[in-house]
Amino acid sequence: MRKVWWVVVLAIIVAVLAMSQVKLKSLAVSGHTGAIPVTQINGKNYVEIEALAQLVSGSLSFRGTQITLSLTASDKAATEEKVALSRDFLRAAIEEMSTLREWHSALTTAVENQFPITREVLGPHEMAASKNLRLAQVAATTDADQNAAQMLTNEFQMMKQLSDGFLAKRAESTYIGGNALNGNALNQSVIACGTSLGEMAASGQFTDVGACR
Repeated sequence: MRKVWWVVVLAIIVAVLAMSQVKLKSLAVSGHTGAIPVTQINGKNYVEIEALAQLVSGSLSFRGTQITLSLTASDKAATEEKVALSRDFLRAAIEEMSTLREWHSALTTAVENQFPITREVLGPHEMAASKNLRLAQVAATTDADQNAAQMLTNEFQMMKQLSDGFLAKRAESTYIGGNALNGNALNQSVIACGTSLGEMAASGQFTDVGACR
């Protein structure tokens, strides 16, 4: 009886350890609607191939030990066209991203060196970013452009909120340490969104960026 009891306990422990190594996520493919489950086991991600094929409107073929996932040329072309950013919008968006980086850099320099944080310092950067954002919004002519423009707008709003927050502290004579941006959640969001927008611009295709929502 004691032996059986130990076997049962061991089985429960093994099951718990196995479950602790499994994490569930989801996979979305740019240009396609929906998502499929992703199972992460010991740091590696796995998806069910039939579900993946269905997600991307593809087909599977089997030959021996090899499985081939095929996409039709028209599907791929349609997907690329759907997410491609127009040249005029991309040019305007890159200009806006550059202006936002300069604004963030000016704030970072002032905070880290404990310089006065004033509207005279940050105001011109905000005005330039606001102007370039409007130009990017006007240049957005496709669905992909408009989706990306919304991401730019969100980045601008986060940067403005961050900037206004430090201006308010300055106006209230609140002490601002040189490391005040370290660990600041809003600042981290601005950085993450900016990085993702830069990657999007480099690819020339719209990607739904979670950091910019």
